[in-house]
Amino acid sequence: MYYIAGLFKKCFLYKKSLFLEITEIIMLVGIVGKPSCGKSTFLNALTMVNAKVGDYPFTTVDPNRGTAYVRSPCVCKDLGVVDNPKNSLCKDGIRYLPVQFLDVAGLVPGASEGRGLGNKFLDELRQADVLLHVVDTSGSLDAEGNQVDKGSWNPLDDVKFLEEEIDAWIKAIVSRDYATMKKKASAEKIRFSFLLHEKLTGLAIKKHTIEASIREIGLIDDDANTWDDKLDDLITTIRRKSKPIIIVANKIDQPTSNKNFLRMKEELNEDIFPASALAEVFLRTEQENATISYSPGDSGFKILNQEKLGEKKVQLLERINTDLLQKYGSSGIQEILSHVVFNLFNMIVVFPVEDTTKFTDKSGNVLPDAYLVPQGTTAKEFAGKVHTDFAKNFIHGTLAPSGRRVGADYELQNNDIIKIVSAVK
Repeated sequence: MYYIAGLFKKCFLYKKSLFLEITEIIMLVGIVGKPSCGKSTFLNALTMVNAKVGDYPFTTVDPNRGTAYVRSPCVCKDLGVVDNPKNSLCKDGIRYLPVQFLDVAGLVPGASEGRGLGNKFLDELRQADVLLHVVDTSGSLDAEGNQVDKGSWNPLDDVKFLEEEIDAWIKAIVSRDYATMKKKASAEKIRFSFLLHEKLTGLAIKKHTIEASIREIGLIDDDANTWDDKLDDLITTIRRKSKPIIIVANKIDQPTSNKNFLRMKEELNEDIFPASALAEVFLRTEQENATISYSPGDSGFKILNQEKLGEKKVQLLERINTDLLQKYGSSGIQEILSHVVFNLFNMIVVFPVEDTTKFTDKSGNVLPDAYLVPQGTTAKEFAGKVHTDFAKNFIHGTLAPSGRRVGADYELQNNDIIKIVSAVK
C-alpha cells in the first residue's frame, strides 16, 4: 500500500535551510526493534528529522515519522540539461526520491500480551509494507534494552523474539473469532481464506498472500477443520509474505560486532545489512556544517575545514573511515533503502513532462517531477498517479526524447520520460 506523505522535510543536501513539500505517492516502511538498539538514530540517519534519541528504554513513546531519500541516477546528465526538481532532489546527476518511514517504540518480549508499551505500537505497524529490524549487533543490550557488557548478548535472540512477537500479535487477532469463522465457513460453504482476509484486512494483508500461504502450508481452503494443527505455521508464512523483515546489523563499527554479524549471516535466512546509523548522522551533520564533503551512500568523504572540525572530530572521522567505510564500503544506510525500494518492491523511476523536446512542465521547469512506481506500471496507470482525471480521459502517451507514441497498456521502463496526452485540459 502507498501513502501520501504531505509533510515538510529539511533538505540535508545543501548548506542553507531548504524546505521541500512532498506530495509524492510513497511506500511506508516500519522501523522496529527492542529499546535502545538505535532505531531513532537510524531514522535520523535516513531523514535527519532529529527524533529523540537516548540510551534508556522507551525513549520513543509516540511514533516518529520521517521522509528519507533513495538514490537513483537522474536522466539530466544523459540529456545534457540542468533540471530544477519540485517533488524530489537532484545533486550531481543523482535523484533523491522520497520514501516515508515510521519508527515505533521499542518492543520487548511479551509486547503482544501488553508488556512494555504493548500492542499500541504493534498496531502502529498495521499498514507498513516492510519492516526494518534494527539490531544492536555489538551485543551490548539485554532483551529489555538495558546495557550489559559488550558482546555478552546474542543478537540472534533479538531476531527470534521480534518475529515471535509479531506472529503472536497476528495470531491474537485471528484467534478472537477463529471458532466462529470455522463454523461460518462450514455452514455457508465459504472458503476460509475469504474470512481470514476479512479478519486481517486491517493489517493491509492481501487476499492473494493468504491464498499463497495456504497452498504453501498444504492446507485445504474448503475445510477449515483441518487447520488447527497448522495454524501457527500459516500465520508465520503469512507474516513473512506480507510483512517482510530486513535486518539492520546496526553498530557494525563496534569491536564486538563483526563476529556477531558473520554469525547472523550464516544462521539467518533473512536479508541482513551491516550499518552504523550513528556514523551516518555524524557524517551528515558535518556535511551540513561544511566541514566535510559527503553525500549519503558515499564510500568516503573529503575534509574541507580541518581547523573548524578540531582534533577530536578529525580522529573520529579517521576511525569511521577505517572501521566502517573502508571495511564495509559505506555506512550501509542508503544500501538498505535502495534494497527495499528497488529489489524488494521492484520500483522504477518515471519522469512526467509536458514538453517532450525541452523536458519541461507547463511552467518551464526542467524534469520537475520523478515518481517511484512498481515495475509493470502501465502508461494509463501512471497517468492516474499524476492526476485521476488523466487516467479517466487517457488518449496516449509520448516518450521523450524519441517522440514515440505509446498506448494505455504500455509498461513503463526505468527512467522513462513521458508526456500524458489526455482529454483533460
